[in-house]
Formats: sequence, structure tokens, C-alpha cells
Amino acid sequence: MSRQQHSRRQSGRNANQRGHSSQAQNVSPNLIYTGAGLAQMCESLQNHTLIAVDTESDSLFSYYPKVCLIQLSVYADPKAPDAADVVDYLVDPLRLERLDPLATLLADSGIEVVMHAAENDILTLQRDFQLVFTNIFDTQLAARILGWNGIGLAAILEKQFGLVSDKRMQRTNWGARPLTPQQIAYAQMDTHYLPALRERQIQELTAMNRLEEAREAFSFLAKLDYAERPTAERTFWSMKIARKVPTEHTGILEALWEWREHEAQQQNKPPFKIVNDNALAAIADARPETQGELDGIGGISSYQARRYGSALLATVQAGVHRPLPKPPENNHHRPEAALSGIAQVRYEALRRWRAKIARQRGVNPDIVFTNSTLMTIAQRHPRSVAELESIPEIGPWKAKTYGPDVLPLVRGKVK
Repeated sequence: MSRQQHSRRQSGRNANQRGHSSQAQNVSPNLIYTGAGLAQMCESLQNHTLIAVDTESDSLFSYYPKVCLIQLSVYADPKAPDAADVVDYLVDPLRLERLDPLATLLADSGIEVVMHAAENDILTLQRDFQLVFTNIFDTQLAARILGWNGIGLAAILEKQFGLVSDKRMQRTNWGARPLTPQQIAYAQMDTHYLPALRERQIQELTAMNRLEEAREAFSFLAKLDYAERPTAERTFWSMKIARKVPTEHTGILEALWEWREHEAQQQNKPPFKIVNDNALAAIADARPETQGELDGIGGISSYQARRYGSALLATVQAGVHRPLPKPPENNHHRPEAALSGIAQVRYEALRRWRAKIARQRGVNPDIVFTNSTLMTIAQRHPRSVAELESIPEIGPWKAKTYGPDVLPLVRGKVK
């Protein structure tokens, strides 16, 4: 081990001791920041059947967010899992050219990848590194299927293990280097307890006869494809405050929004770190013509007024003379309103049934079926369990379990 590696391991150890509950192991994570180190780690984990994974990104600090850290945790002995003996790894993708060994490892169907709120991690790892997964266990989704309250990771870890996390780390800059001891400690704990949490959830899911349901739900996560995700068009109407600005000022606000987007892209910063939405609206309302008038607008710091003053004043003047933008049509249009008359009747019947089932099970309605799935059922009006199962969002368990209720509803035989 090099002196640098030893220093980093000691830094992690100190952070772990200071930043978390005494229940946490006083063992530093293994910091992986070289290709050789990554290859060695992945080789050592090939005989494991369970790996906990999480990521940290810099979305609060970049216009183009990226994965800045990948955390992994495994039982020290895969043949004798012990919650008190977990090994943690922090992989630094900012210092690695390729993650091929990790991609191969995590795509292995014989390895269950445990995540909390897996969808975002899966999609961002696909986006940045083309990682794919075939075997997922999502502890947040499991918590929802179990009907737990407080399904955020921090809330669950505190309730299940008495661990109190440093919430300040949620807003830290994960793209900055070197990582602080507090960041290392926080990142380590994001996966350290996931193997033990999974074991508890497996037991409870089994006892409540919900494990098959959970496995089916997890299987859909493995099919997520970043390339197929719809990309919402960004316009200044996406700002909530845009509809509160007087109509005659919307051209100015649109011009200011476009200026801010360009500036944020150029600096690779989130737009709110250039000038926030409320400040843009205040500028549009005030229509300043001089630096002094701009300085007097609330919400604009002296730094912002000094750095961006000339550009803001020029943008305001350009906005005064541009045509007023039209609000997007049907912006508040409910998707279900597009259903035909009979499909709308089926949809409402399905919603009433879903609400009853969700209450009986003690879960949120979307755990039974999402609104989108209910609309698809209402439109297709399947006539058999097999036809119900053919709907992409529905698997065998849901088709078999809910089919006897759903099929009569869509045939109109139950009111």
C-alpha cells in the first residue's frame, strides 16, 4: 500500500469515527481511484452474490450533472453473511478512465445489486458509464411495498439501526477533490447498512407474503433504459413563478431566462446559481434601465449586480421589444381526460377499486397500479389474465393477483 493510499484510508477511518453513530464500524472504506485498484476490487468481488451500490452526483453544482462517486458494500465473507462484518468501497470515477471491470461485475445476473431508490442511480450510471443491471433489490421500493412510513434512506437507517446521518452532506459538492473526511464518512454509510436492511426486509416481505410482488417490481427496474426516457422540453414556463408575472412582462422574463440558460451552460453551473427564479421575475417586473435601478431590486446580490449588470440591463431592453410568448396549451391538462367516454368510465371504476385495495394493504395506490397503468388497462380493456399480463407495466404476479378484480371491472360487469 502506498503512502498516499494509507493516508486516504486513515482519512476515511477518522471520518467514520466522527461523522456517524457508534453502531457504525470504525473501519475506513477502501478508496479506489486507479485502474489497477478497480480491477483488483472487481476480481475480489466476483464470488459475491450481493453488492450494495449507491452514487453521489454534483447536480447542485453543475448544469451538466455527473456521477462523482460510486459506493459499494459487501459482506466480508459471502458464505457467512454477518451484518457486523461489512467491507465498504468508494470508487472515484473522476480519476478513472474506464469502469469496464465494474460494468461486467454489476451486470452479472448471479449478483444481486442492492440500492435505495434505485431508478435514479440506474439511469445516471447508464448515462455516464453505460452500466446495466440484471438483478436488483431496491430497499426503498421494498419499504413502500411493506407500507413503511418515512421511506427516505436517512429515516430508515435511523429507525432500523439508530444511525443519524449528517444531512449537510446531501448538499455538498461531490465533484470537488479531495473529498473531505465528512464526505467520505457520509458516502460510506449510504451503502454500509443496505445488506442488513435487505435481510430485514426479506424477512418481513416473506412474512407478509409480499416477496414475489417485490421481486416482480424489482425486475422492471432492471429494464430501465436511459435512452428511452422522455426529455421534457425546458422553457421559461417551467418556472412556477412565470405564470405570476404580469402578461406584459413575460417577454422580458423569457429573454432573461434564455440569457440565464446560456450563462449557466457556459459556466457549467445550475441556473439557480446564476440568478434564481424569483430574482429574474423581480427584474422583469421592475424593468430596470440603469445599474442603480438594478442594484435596488430585492433578491439580487451586489456580486450578481456587479458581474451580470450590463448583460441583465441589455437583456431587459431586448425583452421589452420582443413579442409576448403564448403560454403552452393544455399545460394543466390531465392525461386521463384524453380517454374516450367508455374508457373514462373504466378508468374511474379502476381508480375506486385501487383506492380500496391500497387501504386494505396499507400502501400507496401506485404500489397497486400507477395512474398510467390504469389508463392503459382502461384503453385496452383486456379480456383475460394473459391479456392483462401483456401490458408492459404489468407482470405475472399482478396479473394473477389483481386479474379476478380488474377483468370484470373493464368488462363493465361490476359497478
